[in-house]
Amino acid sequence: MNVTVFIRYQIDPFKRGMFEQYSRRWLSIIPRCGGDLIGYWMPHEGTNNIAFALISFASLATYEEYRARLRTDKEGMENFGLAEEHKFILAEERTFLRQVKA
Repeated sequence: MNVTVFIRYQIDPFKRGMFEQYSRRWLSIIPRCGGDLIGYWMPHEGTNNIAFALISFASLATYEEYRARLRTDKEGMENFGLAEEHKFILAEERTFLRQVKA
């Protein structure tokens, strides 16, 4: 069963550019560590402080393996550090979804 992680970010609207830079870095890091990155979405119109990401995995076990690889990835850890240093992510929520099939 495939699992998709839906991440909802509450971001500092005055630091959207920093969040976009952070998101762009994940575009190569996530696939390298084993995630099937569907994409990141930035605020465009309306609400200016909510962003999203979707990443799919073959199973929850595959997700756990990905998380372990991510914790040892130099660029991944630097990207986490960037977010902590500049505090542009105010809150992050993860929801694990499965696709409804006929």
